[in-house]
Amino acid sequence: MANSSILKSSIAKKVAMALSGLFLITFLSLHFFVNFVSVFSAENYNAMSHFMGYNPLIQFVMQPILIAGVIFHFVMGFVLDIKNRSARPIKYANYNGAANASWTSRNMIISGVVVLAFLLLHMYDFWFAEMTYKYIDVNAINETRYYEELVHKFETPVRTAIYCIAFVLLSLHLWHGFNSSFQSVGFNNKYSKSLHKLGYAFAIVIPFGFIFIALFHHFNHI
Repeated sequence: MANSSILKSSIAKKVAMALSGLFLITFLSLHFFVNFVSVFSAENYNAMSHFMGYNPLIQFVMQPILIAGVIFHFVMGFVLDIKNRSARPIKYANYNGAANASWTSRNMIISGVVVLAFLLLHMYDFWFAEMTYKYIDVNAINETRYYEELVHKFETPVRTAIYCIAFVLLSLHLWHGFNSSFQSVGFNNKYSKSLHKLGYAFAIVIPFGFIFIALFHHFNHI
């Protein structure tokens, strides 16, 4: 009975982890779309950013939910990693991890930590700066400031490189995480193979799309 309870608890945690991951993937897609617009139109990027920056539903409902989702996802990741390690206290001398699982699946916690560090940097660059602009310095509303603020973040090669490296790690994290999330919630039918292909495509297109955006603004304003 005790083993059954532990199993159910572990499965519940994995499902919760998967659902939070899928929620963050949805946000990531929207975030990419808005940022990709900056490559083609500063005016439209400013308009979209201003709408999201001053929309009460986004600021006071969706934004707290997003922050809670990020915290939950990473905390649950650490919890599951610790539980998995404690469940295998004996390390076999002849164990070959690569023969049982891919590098990405075996090192999700490593890529996750790097992605978390990047998120903190990203929040410092944009979210904290936005909160300071609106609520601490109480500056006047400026609907055209967002594009220049974005471009300014990618002026230095060091910061641009940090962003690019972080997105490569995000790609590795998504390579396993996207498909693993659907498996955890029990999605296993005739569409699974197509979904796997979609997951691999997403893990490449979105992170490397962000890298393209960062490099575009860096080299376009040297």
